[in-house]
Amino acid sequence: MERSAPGRSAVVADARGEGRALRVTWHPEAGVVVLSVWRDNVCVATTRLAPDEAADLVEVLASGLADGYDGVRQAHPEAG
Repeated sequence: MERSAPGRSAVVADARGEGRALRVTWHPEAGVVVLSVWRDNVCVATTRLAPDEAADLVEVLASGLADGYDGVRQAHPEAG
């Protein structure tokens, strides 16, 4: 993950490669978080989230990540 402005922006490369990436940018002056989908240097889509929607997204990501790690630990107990 690449961060451009401390705490305000991050770029996450897509595991599939081919220049795909997700950029997350916090815009406190507008009260929104913008998720943008990039292909190379071209923005191909954006979604604006209100803070409560961003919080819901974080909750889903954290829950899914925790469940994913639980599945890995159950399938491979020697790993963790």
